[in-house]
Parts: sequence; C-alpha cells; structure tokens
Amino acid sequence: MIRLENLTLQRGPLRLLEDAELTLHPGQKVGLIGANGAGKSSLFALLRGELTPDAGNCLLPADWRIAHMRQEVETLDRLAVDYVLDGDERLRRVQHDLAAAELAHDGSALARLHAELDSADGYSADARARKLLAGLGFSNAQMSLPVGDFSGGWRMRLSLAQALMCPSDLLLLDEPTNHLDLDAIIWLEGWLKSYPGTLLLISHDRDFLDAVVDQVAHLEQQRINLYRGGYSAFERARAERLAQQQQAYDKQQAQRAHMEKFIARFKAQATKARQAQSRIKALERLEELAPAHVDSPFDFSFREADKISSPLLDLSEGRLGYGERAVLEKVKLQLTPGARIGLLGPNGAGKSTLIKTLAGELQPLSGRLQRGENLVVGYFAQHQLDSLDDRASPLLHLQRLAPTEREQTLRDFLGGFDFRGPRCDEPVVNFSGGEKARLALALIAWDKPNLLLLDEPTNHLDLEMRLALTMALQDFAGAVLVVSHDRHLLKSTTDEFLLVADGRVQEFDGDLEDYARWLIDFRLRQQPGSSSEPAADKTDKRAQRQAAAALRQQLAPHKREAEKLEKALGQLHEQLASVEAKLGDGAIYEAARKDELRDALAEQAKLKSREGELEEAWMAALEQLETLEQQLAQAD
Repeated sequence: MIRLENLTLQRGPLRLLEDAELTLHPGQKVGLIGANGAGKSSLFALLRGELTPDAGNCLLPADWRIAHMRQEVETLDRLAVDYVLDGDERLRRVQHDLAAAELAHDGSALARLHAELDSADGYSADARARKLLAGLGFSNAQMSLPVGDFSGGWRMRLSLAQALMCPSDLLLLDEPTNHLDLDAIIWLEGWLKSYPGTLLLISHDRDFLDAVVDQVAHLEQQRINLYRGGYSAFERARAERLAQQQQAYDKQQAQRAHMEKFIARFKAQATKARQAQSRIKALERLEELAPAHVDSPFDFSFREADKISSPLLDLSEGRLGYGERAVLEKVKLQLTPGARIGLLGPNGAGKSTLIKTLAGELQPLSGRLQRGENLVVGYFAQHQLDSLDDRASPLLHLQRLAPTEREQTLRDFLGGFDFRGPRCDEPVVNFSGGEKARLALALIAWDKPNLLLLDEPTNHLDLEMRLALTMALQDFAGAVLVVSHDRHLLKSTTDEFLLVADGRVQEFDGDLEDYARWLIDFRLRQQPGSSSEPAADKTDKRAQRQAAAALRQQLAPHKREAEKLEKALGQLHEQLASVEAKLGDGAIYEAARKDELRDALAEQAKLKSREGELEEAWMAALEQLETLEQQLAQAD
C-alpha cells in the first residue's frame, strides 16, 4: 500500500503539505484534485522518488513498478510504435539480450530468453502497442512515422501510450485527457477501468473522474482529505460540510436563486428530448453543488451584445475544406440567437473545419455563407493562445480593446478570471497554458459577442474555471456552437447535437451515451473487411430467440431492484420531511436547544447524501431496465 505519514513537502519558500496523511490500498483508483499550486504534481514527483519529504514519511512497496507519462519526448527519430514499446523496459531488455545471444550462437541463453520473452507477452507486444495507439486515435500509417513528425499534442498521446504499455503496479497520470478528443477519452476510460493496479489520476475532467476513480484525494490547506466515490460524490460531501459555514451559506443562496431562475426559463422551452432533459438534470445538480465551489476565484459573464440579428449566420450547400480538398459536403446550418449546439464526430471528421469556416478563417469552397448584419463572433481555438502578445499584460490586452474605459473597471473585469493585483500587470510570456486560455476567454467575453464558436475551450482549464465557464455560457443570450471533450460542459450548455462524420453534418438524435454507442459501431465499420450489410440481416433466427429469452430472464431482477430502490427512496423522503419539519420550528434555534439543532442539521445532511445516492441508483436501474426493454422489443 501507499502511506503518507505526517508528511511535510515544501518547494522553495512555499509549503505545499504539512503533517498530511494518506493511505491507499492496492487496486484503488484515486483522483487527485486541488487548486493549481496545491502540490499535485509535486506529490507525483515524491512517489517517483524525484523528491524527498521535508518531514514525515512516504512509504510504498520497494518492488512496485511505477509507470507515468513523460512530459518531454526526446527520441524524435524513433518510430511511433517503437517509442510505445520502449515503455516495457523488461521487454526491451529481453529483446536486447536475445539479439546478443543469437549473435553469439548461445543455445542455452536462447532457450532461457525465449521462455522469458514468452512470460513477458513479448510475442504479442507489437500488436498490443498498435492497439493502444489505435485507441488513442492513431492510424496504421501514423504508427510507422517518426516521433518528430508529430505535433506537441500528438506526442503527448504517444507518451500516454508508452505509460499504458509499461507493466506497472502504480500508474501516475497527470492530465491524460488534455490533448485527447472525446473518442479517445471514452476509449481511455474503458482501458483504465480494467487496469488491475493502483491508479493516481490528476484530471480537470469531472465526467472522466466519475467514470474512472472510486476515491478522490483533495489537496486543500496543506492537507489531503480522502473522499469515497467519484468527483460528483466529492462535490456533495464537500458541499454538505461547507453548507454549515455562514460564508458558504450566503453564496449558496445566491447560486440557488440564479439556478432556479435559469431552470424555470429553460423548462418552459424544453421538449421531452433526452438531451434537453439531461441538461435540466445537470442544471439542477449544479444548484445543489454550489456550496462546494464557494471558494472559487472565478466569477464572470459574457457582456450583453449591443445588437443582434436573426439569423446570425446561414450556411447552405456548403462545400468546406482546404485548397481543392473538400472535407465536408452539402452543409446546411442556420444559427439563430439562443441556439445551443454541440458538435460530435470522430477525430479528423471536420469539426474544426466547420468552426473555422463559420469564424471566417476559411472560405467555403462553394455554397453560400451569409452573415447577419449585426453578427459579432467570439471565436476560441487553441491556436489563438499563440496569437496573444507575449510582452503585454492582461490589463494591456484589455486596454487595447477598450482604450477609453476606466482602468479600475478593466481590473475588476479581469478579477473575475482570477487576474488580480500584480498578476494583471505581468507579461503573458510567464503564463501557463491555463492562464493564457483564461485571458483569451476574458478578451472574448469583453467584446460583446452574439455568437460563440468554441473549439475545445476547456483545454488547460481547471475544474473551478470550467464550472465558471459553464455558468457563464448558461447565461449567454446569443448562440453557442461548441466542440469539447468535456462531457459535463456539453450536457450543461447544449440543447442539441450535430454529428460530423463521413463528409456530412447531420442532426444527432440522442445524448452522449448514444454517441458512445455510435462510436463503437463506427469503429467496427472502419475495420478492414467489415461489411456495410446490417448485422441484423445476418443474424440467425434461432440465436435471436435465444437472445430474447435471455433478456426476459434479465428483466425480472432489474424490475425488482428498481421497485426496491423506489420504495427505499419513498421511506427516506418521509424521514427527510420529518427532520425538515423540525428545522422549520423557530424554537429549535434557541440557544438552549443548540445540541438538538446540531443533531438535526447533521441528520438532514446525512439523509440528503443518502437521497442523492438512492436517486442515482434508481435512475441507473430505470435506464438499465429501459435499455433491456428496448433490446427485447428489437429481439422480438
């Protein structure tokens, strides 16, 4: 196991941890979260043996194999697949010794080394490496290219593949999804769920954390607090703790009023489409969890546009691409104020091509693109971070946009993006990727856009900034078109999805879970030798009947489980109503009954936590039941 005992860790004058305690058991999957500078990466360096404690102990088994993502890729001349295979050091050692034994014609050594190669799964190593690369989005041709041919983001994918290739007891992953698209993230989730070792994961993707980890370690105030469950469970637990404090309570009330107003407006417009309903659920969840982010340094909104047109933008019969090469054909898209659209599609299908065309960075190869008279586009893309003036400060960037505005007004606005005090006046050259992304968003928000085109806006943003961006987008009155691998952002801010695939842009009738299933089918269709003939046409009728019978057998226990959970939820609601009736009695707030008040508040928090768990389990059971019933209907 891993044990941190009275651990104190310091970097220069900054004390990151003091008397921190943590115990992790083999096989646990733990998300490591905390504000920037809290010590997450330093803790990884400590576990790798690159740092030593300033006080206390960091204990882990001496024979544990540790794998981690390299942040720098140095062997640029190595082929991609060979670079990934280098992650298995034992394999490479055996292969080296085997080559030497063959040159020496040492029969005894050859027999021993071939047995060792077999025990290291050496004969399947190349196939395993290629499977990892395929899952992370590499084509067969790319696997045989030199590492130096790839951009920085794709080199980080290679580093991730190398870490996954390494046999390990402890896997340390620092922001593995930063350079991945949604397809690769969904694949990585499945891989990590089946990883048998201990996983420590730093991530700002809440849905990814929820899917992968079973505990969350929160670095806060130089301590490490361990919470059971994923990120959503952590938010609930922390919210319950902070809700007892007056500061948290005040902000919770303001957040609740904001969310109630927004949800009421949204529900009045929403249809029963699953995507719309999932967005309502996401907004209601945000309302509950507002106290968990009481200490967030971010609070901003997009300034209201002076004028607006309808439609803002109208594209018809668009042929989009580069030079003479068309990527998308016959694209028809009209954006009106209030539109909330998420773009889905495999890597390289043309999502960024579409956004660049709408932003005016590319011209359509043919077709008609008409822009509204009052159109003001706010366009965010990763390459725009490089267009920031390295020598200019955040304040100077904003002053160039608003030369007549009072300096204090600009400083107050930048404060919502956590550029405060001296940080407002520092040159951008010293900024991290996350800080540059925040500044780019600040410049867009100031410019009063009525159409936001966002291409992976959450890259490099931490969890608190992602939440602030989500809430700002909910309040935005214009249109939003977004590409993002952050599923929480998509679920909370979009009403509909467009699917970009096979050279077309079409409406996608479903939610993100449907899209994950679509991706599986899409990948199967892309495999060599796959047939376009529907699988159902080939299915043996007898096998269909057997499958239907098996599904009927599965239905009964799921129905019982759903009914059991619904009954338990009803009983809990009665208990909660009783406690809240007690809290509604003004007499309980008298000084003489403070112990009774404390117990009632604790009971209320406990019941609310249990309520959330039961509701999630009940909804999951109903969804599973619905899925089985649909499958049965198809089988019949």
